[in-house]
Amino acid sequence: MNSQARFSVAPMMDWTDRHCRYFYRLMSKNAQLWTEMVTAKAIIHGDKNRLLDYNAQEHPLVLQLGGSNPKEMAIAAKVGQEWGYDEVNINVGCPSDRVQSGSFGACLMQTPETVAKCIESMGEVIDIPLSVKSRIGVDDMESYDELSHFIETVHKAGCNNFVIHARKAWLQGLSPKENRTVPPLNYDWVYQLKQDFPQLTIGINGGITSLNQVNEHLRHVDSAMLGRAVYHQPYLLAQVDQEIYQDHHSTTSREQILLKFIEYMKQQQTNLVPIRSMTRHILGLYHAQPNAKKFKRLLSGKVVSIEHLYQWLDEGETHVEF
Repeated sequence: MNSQARFSVAPMMDWTDRHCRYFYRLMSKNAQLWTEMVTAKAIIHGDKNRLLDYNAQEHPLVLQLGGSNPKEMAIAAKVGQEWGYDEVNINVGCPSDRVQSGSFGACLMQTPETVAKCIESMGEVIDIPLSVKSRIGVDDMESYDELSHFIETVHKAGCNNFVIHARKAWLQGLSPKENRTVPPLNYDWVYQLKQDFPQLTIGINGGITSLNQVNEHLRHVDSAMLGRAVYHQPYLLAQVDQEIYQDHHSTTSREQILLKFIEYMKQQQTNLVPIRSMTRHILGLYHAQPNAKKFKRLLSGKVVSIEHLYQWLDEGETHVEF
């Protein structure tokens, strides 16, 4: 994570696709955005256009990779740099069975030397920043010393940027959803990492739901990351530039955001992108507003069209306090 990335939106499988990220960028020009995790094998053997394409407005943008083979990770990282991504990240935090079966994600915390070899191999072929996103432990990794050893091992291989989800992951017995909430949060360990490794860029993730909490974390670490809170309440991004970056441009209203996203959707429809693959990301735009349920019903109806959204705006449904 670069020194400017004080706030980022977490990579979320099936959620933070390119349409979602474009929507987020309409509300904050400074927030760092991340792709969904893409496996190195998919990039090497799959449809690169489908996997890697994005809108130029999405920068700053991080490509998150899944994998554990140093050669494959290097090839994928090089492709990511050639594609124009600003940073490449290794996923060392996902606990899903599918990821475990591929010997990557959170299980890699048990083999820091493997992550180090990937960092070395990737660092030899790219010159954009490399980072690692991990947990504070996994299964029987119970101590801060083990976490510190992981960070030190990977750092010595050339990684200076870490984002830490401040929970352990249980590879057996908990679902990925449960792993996001059941293991207790331990922010103090992440704070301690910043004290013990002051030369590193340390970001924090997990259980953060407001910009007030972000600012509190930024007293101890370099950056903070929000995930599901942003997905369900996306308009909180409209305050990020002002509150986190002290960039005091005027706040964009929900109506302005919706109009801009409608124009984007119209353009994407000419490329045969289904409208629901885009409207699903804006369900929370009116979160906590009096007309939020009506907006969701509109988008969840049997038929959704651009005309319905224009009608929503024309009928004055959005005349609420901002």
